Amino acid sequence: MKNLLSKSLSKKKWAVIFASLIVTITASGFLIFEMTKKTVALTLDGEEQTINTHAKTIQEIFDEMDIGLRSEDYVYPSVDKAVKDNMEVVWNPAVQVKITDKKDSEVIWTTADTVQELIDEENIELSKHDAIKPKLGDKITGKMDIKIDRAFKIELADGANDKTEEVWSTSTTVADFLSQQDIKLGKLDRVEPKLDETVKENDVIKVIRVEKVTDVVEEPIEYAVVTKKDDSLKKGSEKVLEKGQEGLLKKEFEITRENGKEISRKLLSKEKVKESKNHIVAVGTKVSQPVTKVASRGENNESSGKEMYVSSTAYTAGCNGCSGVTATGLDLKANPGAKVIAVDPSVIPLGTKVYVEGYGYAVASDTGSAIKGNKIDVFFSSKSDAYRWGRKQVKIRVLN
Repeated sequence: MKNLLSKSLSKKKWAVIFASLIVTITASGFLIFEMTKKTVALTLDGEEQTINTHAKTIQEIFDEMDIGLRSEDYVYPSVDKAVKDNMEVVWNPAVQVKITDKKDSEVIWTTADTVQELIDEENIELSKHDAIKPKLGDKITGKMDIKIDRAFKIELADGANDKTEEVWSTSTTVADFLSQQDIKLGKLDRVEPKLDETVKENDVIKVIRVEKVTDVVEEPIEYAVVTKKDDSLKKGSEKVLEKGQEGLLKKEFEITRENGKEISRKLLSKEKVKESKNHIVAVGTKVSQPVTKVASRGENNESSGKEMYVSSTAYTAGCNGCSGVTATGLDLKANPGAKVIAVDPSVIPLGTKVYVEGYGYAVASDTGSAIKGNKIDVFFSSKSDAYRWGRKQVKIRVLN
């Protein structure tokens, strides 16, 4: 019994020793396994971490971490490099980006950090006038859509500064262009071409500045010349009974200007501020007893020659359409005291001397487009005298 017990204890002792030996060997092996791992500092898509690994290459590290790599990804050192203790590994995964340049679009994979780096990476040239969205300094994100608008030349004529200048634009419509140039339109302003039309290279865009203003004008009202026959006055003589006075008319206009130039004027109202007063003249009708006299050759007087009644008006050297020089070459501006009438040469030949009732002796030295038939136009050096003459029937005598 004693021997059996001794043998049983001996077996248990050996079992414990064997188990202890197995644990010691396993622990030692595990310790050796862990101690032989290499320490690697990883920067994965901007995040840092440290691992211990038995991987032989960089590729095996990513395989252990179940990270799939693309050919466009940035990995440093390269995936075929052997792993060393305390090695630093950087991985930046490529993202998909769409680049649209004018009408051409391309989808690419990139590891660029900013839009500027991507543009440099793809060797895309930009002028200082070109526009790009997002901005060059913006960070690249996955599925980003980068649009490049190429600038082109346009002529801009802005009525606000009355000049035409050459500018660069990336706009698609006239409205976009004006917004890009920070041009504000007034309520009445207009643009050529229209705001919704497409902008093309070398187009000319005109901004017409429109304004409406009110203008008040005071105009004289001409007075009428009234003649009264007076048999106490010698025929042909005149006497002012009452001086005429001009009236005053106030007119209010709405004026439309484009780029500062008046293009239309609309009458809004008119008001007679002052009435005109007639100019009354007494015209002598008294006939002197004729004196029998034999006129010498070439002598003319008002009682000889052909007599007729004509319609008369008056004009000045500075009237609308007047040159100041008569049809016979007389400069009326240089000779304001000349007694001249305009006639129809088929009725009264040019150069004929006439006597005009109420005007005196004159020479038919001028013509006029409105002077036809029995009609004359009497010359006065001042507008006031011409107004006073007005329009009336007079008797004239052709002296030669």
